[in-house]
Amino acid sequence: MPVHIERCDPILRVENMQASLRFYVDTLRFVNAEWGGDDFTCVSRDDASIYLSLGDQGRGGAWVWIGISDAAELHWELVAKGVPILLPPTNFPWALEMRVEDPDGNVLRFGSEPLPERSESSS
Repeated sequence: MPVHIERCDPILRVENMQASLRFYVDTLRFVNAEWGGDDFTCVSRDDASIYLSLGDQGRGGAWVWIGISDAAELHWELVAKGVPILLPPTNFPWALEMRVEDPDGNVLRFGSEPLPERSESSS
């Protein structure tokens, strides 16, 4: 029997832990781990976790997929907070996807179920 994969949590390189925590905790409403330190921590929200590593474990500029319940709603939440949006909610075959960039240039791809295709008669 093949080995069961329990989780897959990205580790993102950050250059300023405090700026990153402000973005992930204050803006995106993730929760910082109690054990987190100045060099390494984990932020989580619901069933998603992202590790943040200060100046280590990667080269920066990673892309992370985060499945969510409503990309359009998150878009409006982030716009209201002044977060620059790289890609507003866009309907793709795989998801209604939007993209934002964290302070270190890591791109977060948030996606919810794709919108149903509009038929020619409904346009």
